[in-house]
Amino acid sequence: MARRSTASQPRRGPTLLRLGALAVGMAMGAGLIGVLWPISDRATEPLQQLTPADLAKPPNRSITLLVIGLDSERPGDPLNRAAPRGAANADALLLVRVNPQGPLQVLSLPPNLAVQLPGQKRPQSLGSLYRIGGVALTADAARNLVGLDSGQPARFLVLGRSNLRSLVDGLGSIAANPTLALRYNDKSQGLSINIQGGLQRLKGNQVEQLVRYRDPDRPEESRQEKQQLVVRSLLRELALPEQLGQLAYLLKSLNNQGVVTNLSQPETLSLLAAGLDQAESVQFTSLPLAPAPEPATAGLREISSSAPEPLWPAPTNSTAQ
Repeated sequence: MARRSTASQPRRGPTLLRLGALAVGMAMGAGLIGVLWPISDRATEPLQQLTPADLAKPPNRSITLLVIGLDSERPGDPLNRAAPRGAANADALLLVRVNPQGPLQVLSLPPNLAVQLPGQKRPQSLGSLYRIGGVALTADAARNLVGLDSGQPARFLVLGRSNLRSLVDGLGSIAANPTLALRYNDKSQGLSINIQGGLQRLKGNQVEQLVRYRDPDRPEESRQEKQQLVVRSLLRELALPEQLGQLAYLLKSLNNQGVVTNLSQPETLSLLAAGLDQAESVQFTSLPLAPAPEPATAGLREISSSAPEPLWPAPTNSTAQ
């Protein structure tokens, strides 16, 4: 029997296997691309950007928050970082009213404003009340001073200088535009201020320098101007889409650093949702003060006799809490 020749027959097995594997790989690749990249050209699709409304549901009523900035590194520190050394004082005081349907309102309270406590013969500074009676006494004085309703301010936030630095550094930096170069040195406090004038990005330690600067000719007025500049800059930075996504983490980090507040994280995000939505229309108010005593850097300040009533009116369409 003659043998069938196999020399001219092609070997189909390995080739078919390779083609089959290639076909399966292409099919699987196409399926995977369809899952991970379902749109033919993602470059033409606009990226979804966060807005303040994505943070949380805003409050359904106005909320008043007392912000106390201490002259110590952190709340609870036994000594301040000021001169003379001693227990912490309130170095910055702000009342913030978050309105769900209206502008964010900020009232600056001078720490060296004269207040008269019951049973005391002499007035003392508003900022010193924190050392005497903490948040409760400071809040009571702020309520009586401004004429707020009973129970207000409903919320409080206490932070030290290191907390401010951490907040700014957590955002990377903030934009600020001091009109003049700021220079000052005080060895008794270990304070050195060196800020250029003009638009720039400031880190946490530079922002601390900015808010601590006092113009020798108008110390309290310049302090409030710098506070307002920093608050505006912070609000604008916090409202950026790339910052909104990390706010929950940033808040948790600040709480771990000793910030004192009666706000829960959901409440904080709710207030931020309302406040940051109005970041460009924030209304700042400063208490009108009587002329400073001589020299301008010494003595307590009084509210001007021509100050309006009420000192801090609420929007007509909101009920403050």
